[in-house]
Amino acid sequence: MITTLAVGFAAMVVCLFVQGVLLFLATRYYATHLNWVKSDSRTMTMLLIAQVMLMLVLGNLTQGGIWALLFIFLGEFSDFGTAYYFSLVNFATLGYGDIVMSNQWRILGPIQAINGVLMIGVSTASITAVVHDAFQRSWIKRNPDVNASDQSVEKP
Repeated sequence: MITTLAVGFAAMVVCLFVQGVLLFLATRYYATHLNWVKSDSRTMTMLLIAQVMLMLVLGNLTQGGIWALLFIFLGEFSDFGTAYYFSLVNFATLGYGDIVMSNQWRILGPIQAINGVLMIGVSTASITAVVHDAFQRSWIKRNPDVNASDQSVEKP
């Protein structure tokens, strides 16, 4: 049991690193493309938000792949497709139960689900922050006479 927990913890640390790198890259990408938000085009703002979302979703899918490779390495699955399916079901906390692992490694399923909840939560929070920032910048640009901090109309 200790070995299984150690393996699960190690996989979580790897996923945390991947999430951190992708969060940094997505945030940096957003910051370097703020001119899209500052433009008059709402389409460009939405495109930027969509690109950040895509980067973070791809990060979550990559983390599912890391877990799938671990499951193959442990001998739980013989093909990547099945391992990846099982991994994403756990990572997204769907828990279909149509595929189960051996008694020795089955605790990795719930550990991966905990990892998935945390990493998808971080992605969601990051996307929310980007949407909020883009909306606020867009609102200020289109309504220059409104104070961004309290949305009250400034007196002339």
